[in-house]
Amino acid sequence: MPWDIIRDSAFGHCVRLASKNRLFLYPEERDTGLWRKYVNEAKTAHMADHGDPDPPTQSEGDTSSEKEQEAGAREGSGRENTSTATPRDWRLSDRVMLNENVPVDVEKPSDPDRGKDKLIIDWSGPDDADNPRNWSTGKKLFVNFEICFLTFSVYIGSAIYAAGILDVMETFHVSQVAATLGLTLYVAGYGLGPMVWAPMSEIPYIGRNPVYIATLFVFVMFQIPTAMASNFGMLLAFRFLTGLFGSPALATGGASIIDMYSPRKQSYGIAVWGVSAVCGPVLGPLVGGFAVQAEGWTWTIWELMWLSGFCFVFLFFFLPETSSTNILYRRTRRMRKITGDNRLICEPELMAQNMTGKDIALMVLIRPITLNFTEPMVFLLNLYIALVYGLLYIWFESFPIVFSGIYHFNLGQEGLAFLGLLVGALVVVPPLFYWLHSFQEKRFNEKGELKPEYRLPPAMVGGLFIPVCLFWFGWSARADIHWIMPIIGSGFFAIGAFLLFQAVLPYLADAYPEYAASVFAGNDLFRSSFGAGFPLFANAMYKNLGVPWASSTLAFLGIAFIPIPYVLYIYGERLRRMSRHAKKDF
Repeated sequence: MPWDIIRDSAFGHCVRLASKNRLFLYPEERDTGLWRKYVNEAKTAHMADHGDPDPPTQSEGDTSSEKEQEAGAREGSGRENTSTATPRDWRLSDRVMLNENVPVDVEKPSDPDRGKDKLIIDWSGPDDADNPRNWSTGKKLFVNFEICFLTFSVYIGSAIYAAGILDVMETFHVSQVAATLGLTLYVAGYGLGPMVWAPMSEIPYIGRNPVYIATLFVFVMFQIPTAMASNFGMLLAFRFLTGLFGSPALATGGASIIDMYSPRKQSYGIAVWGVSAVCGPVLGPLVGGFAVQAEGWTWTIWELMWLSGFCFVFLFFFLPETSSTNILYRRTRRMRKITGDNRLICEPELMAQNMTGKDIALMVLIRPITLNFTEPMVFLLNLYIALVYGLLYIWFESFPIVFSGIYHFNLGQEGLAFLGLLVGALVVVPPLFYWLHSFQEKRFNEKGELKPEYRLPPAMVGGLFIPVCLFWFGWSARADIHWIMPIIGSGFFAIGAFLLFQAVLPYLADAYPEYAASVFAGNDLFRSSFGAGFPLFANAMYKNLGVPWASSTLAFLGIAFIPIPYVLYIYGERLRRMSRHAKKDF
């Protein structure tokens, strides 16, 4: 495992490039005859028959028996290359022979202008070790940890700045609302970033690793001008840019985890990733509070640079690529170089070749927005998640008012008050795992699919905890009540938000599998917009209404959205059947 991880990391690719592929060799480079086992005979036969690796439709003249044979040949992503039931008795040995490791076509297709002379490269079988879903449990857990570490390193950047807002006000002589822009612009940046980075990571020629590594490097470097900003405008500009370049982990991290786990097990990996996302905003004020108290607001930025810099080095050496499309593309490219045969091609390449600049622009800029406003399920759930995200950031602004103003905590102690949320997130994980194992896994069908509505019960429960937290926190934050009471109440918010995210994101992925990247990018944009805008009026609202009624106002908003997962659980299947984009057959 360690050798494979280093070979497939950014460092490994640099070594291969510098050594002209003489170091960190892949199996097919050690044994040039291995290329045959990666040719998918069934898909190559379909390509020869009608110019497409997928089976022909009934209208193209297939008999039912032929279709059954093709289905058997293609089972497990078409990885059984030795099937005895390929269309027209096509065999690799009938069409290709090896002459000095170079394949030569014996019987060319009758219509080569349609690309029917292609040989489709695929996984060698259902247990192909290079397929991320076949990685060992240890390797999956290690990569899952890396994605969590990356997410934490970026997410902490928003809240760690919040501890230094008062110091920023004194340094640049600005109002509190203006100083808060350093927080909100960072959040806005990582809301806009996924509109570009998330779809880019889905392109087979690029993959996820180059996006992660390149943007994280820029993120680390931009901390320097942020900390050394000579004026307030410079500070705001670089806070926005750091958020923009730090965003891939927040939108694509979940996709990397889904790359590795089967649908039955994806929720477990996503749940662990969700805990790391909670740890960032929770531990940010704690780390930042003591730093500002000792050294001033710039120290929070330096801490962020050290943390993310270490993360960059760690990932540069040890983060392998998880995108199966990119792994297949690189395998195919190696085989073309080994054999000298340009007919070797993989399905991701075929799809990428058919994408025009207009298609890419549509996917990156238009589709996330149109899906959000034309699909009722996407709109309602994105609105709910955005509201929870906005409530979280506006509610965070009440912590200085409560714990410094009422309980007279110093800046460092105030950061400790956020630990209630961390405890809440950790407490809810074991019961969630129990429910996933005992109930949800049993609802998967024989194809490994789950009706999206079965993902929603955690959201139906989680939505109840948001108003409970806000009422508890708001009305227990009084000088005559011990400070532990509002801290205990704060834990309920983490429970509610955690359960909502664990239900909504898998639901959207299952309901819109072909548009998951666009749906997630729109979700990230929507919720980050709320997270960026809400804190700007938080301080005024809490001062004018008071802590009890300001928190209660937020709680009433949370109550208004509680019915959404219940409605979708009952009517979701009907809405999917009416949709142009949602998956209908489960």
